[in-house]
Amino acid sequence: MTEQFSLLGVYVSRPVADALSEAAYESAGVLDLEEYFAETTAPVPAGDPGAEATDEIVADILARFPELYDAAEFDAAERLEPDAFDLVRLAAAPDRTANARERFRAAATVRDADLRTVQTAILAAALEVDPAPS
Repeated sequence: MTEQFSLLGVYVSRPVADALSEAAYESAGVLDLEEYFAETTAPVPAGDPGAEATDEIVADILARFPELYDAAEFDAAERLEPDAFDLVRLAAAPDRTANARERFRAAATVRDADLRTVQTAILAAALEVDPAPS
């Protein structure tokens, strides 16, 4: 168990933000994930239920990253308008946060795509939702 969590900001489409919020609610009772860490600038202390829940989400994404990359619907995410992305902050162990940032950046470089597109597509695959609003 970590002593503190650091924050990872991801830009995702509305359906992915909603699915992240639902997962955090089911795991820890977090009512509004988009606002939960919005005012936080310092590390989040261990024991925070929202941080514990989002740390599990990030850990799962990292464990399955190659599989999620292969399953991601990058084309659907690329068709989204630039203003269709929302910033969602997730707390995770510092090593996971750094690893996730590196993997998302590497995936964006490999795909020659915007980071928002990559984050949306991979997180949509992880949460099994359509990345584009219906």
